[in-house]
Amino acid sequence: MENNDVMRLDVEKILAEKLPNKKLPGFIIRYLKKILHQDEMNLFFIEAHGKKNLDFIEETICNHLESGADYEGFENLPPKDGRYIFVSNHPLGGLDSIIIGMMLGEKYGEKVKFFANEVLMYLEPLNEMFLPVNNLGGSQSRENARIAEEFYKSDNHLITFPAGTCSRKIKGKVQDMPWKKSFVSKAVQYQRDVVPIYFDGTNSNFFYNLSKIRTRLGLPNIEMLYLINEMYKQRGKRFKVKIGKLIPYSTFDKSKTPNEWAKWVREKVYEMA
Repeated sequence: MENNDVMRLDVEKILAEKLPNKKLPGFIIRYLKKILHQDEMNLFFIEAHGKKNLDFIEETICNHLESGADYEGFENLPPKDGRYIFVSNHPLGGLDSIIIGMMLGEKYGEKVKFFANEVLMYLEPLNEMFLPVNNLGGSQSRENARIAEEFYKSDNHLITFPAGTCSRKIKGKVQDMPWKKSFVSKAVQYQRDVVPIYFDGTNSNFFYNLSKIRTRLGLPNIEMLYLINEMYKQRGKRFKVKIGKLIPYSTFDKSKTPNEWAKWVREKVYEMA
C-alpha cells in the first residue's frame, strides 16, 4: 500500500483547517509539532499501518509505549451476554482510555465502544470503536444522537468517563471534576448495568500547574494540547486498574436524583483507591 494511504499527523494542515484566517508564527508551529510528537507519531503510524481497533491498541500500548497494567478484580467483570456501561475516573486523559479498552477487549472482543470528540474521530485505526460526541462545546448533532441511540439499543458495551475531561489537581489531590449524570439516566433508560473501574495514575506537575494558571487567567483549556506529550512521559510505566462489583441499573431509583447517583458511583470508584 502506498505511503499516502498511511494516516499521518500534519499540524500545519490542522491549523489551516481550524484557523483559516490566521497565520501563526513559525516558532509556534514548530513548538506544537514538538509537544504533539508529530514525527514520532507519524513513524508509529507507518509501523502500525494495517492494524486497527484492538490490534492497534495493543500495538500502541505494548510495543510503542512499552506500557502495561496490573488488574485487580478481573473476576468482577460480568458475563458476556449482558449489556454494560463501564465507568472510570480519567487521570491521564488518553493512555488510561486505551489500557481499559485493551483490558475489556480481552473479555468482550470488539463489542467495546468509547465516546470520542470530533478530534479523536480523526484517529482512523480506532474510529470503528468510537461513538462521536461533541464535548468541545456546542450541542450534539442529530446524527450523533441517532448513532448514540442505536448503540444503546445494541448489545455492545460502553466505556465512558463521566467527568468529561481528564483529572485535575483539586485541593492538592488529583481527582476528577464532578461526574455528569448521563450514564445513570442511560443505564436506567436502556436497562444497562454499570461496572465501576478505578485507574491509578497521574500526569506531570507541569500539566496541573498549567491548568491552575490557565484557569486563573480565564484562558481556554490549553493544557489539553499537552496530553500527547503527557502520554509519552508515561512510556515504560505499568499502572494499576481495579474493577469493582457490578451495580444493577435498578439501583438507580427515585431515592436520589441522577446527579446524586452519579456522585455516589464516583465515590464508589474512589473508594477502590
